[in-house]
Amino acid sequence: MIYSVDVEITAPVNDTEVTDRVVDAITNLFPDADVTEHPGEVLATTHQLEHFSERLHAQEILDTARGQFEAGRDGDAFAFALKKQAAFQGVVNFAVGNPDELGDIHVRVRVEDPSVDEFVDYVAPPTEDGRPVTSDAEDRGPGN
Repeated sequence: MIYSVDVEITAPVNDTEVTDRVVDAITNLFPDADVTEHPGEVLATTHQLEHFSERLHAQEILDTARGQFEAGRDGDAFAFALKKQAAFQGVVNFAVGNPDELGDIHVRVRVEDPSVDEFVDYVAPPTEDGRPVTSDAEDRGPGN
């Protein structure tokens, strides 16, 4: 399946922070992102979430991710926030509640193809007893 998504990532850079560290925080989770630095913030774009999805699987936080994606759903897009310090360590930690004093990394994903639901299932599949559940079609494989 070919996915067509536009991912926009923004993060504030505070006076006490080194811009390169904020860039590293973003690229640790989104290594394919095209990053541009602006006064007071870093912007990045990418068209895939492969590495981010791998981190969700490795950290076993698929259900948490699905909840965050659903909470931030808006039409053909969804948004979520991540903690910068965790991202700098290569760890996905969703920012919920009060924003971090350094500001959070904000991610907005617009899905052109397939549907948002299908893309969310791809990035963070539904789980049963903590393990990803695949559909019957995936189990059978192509052409069966």
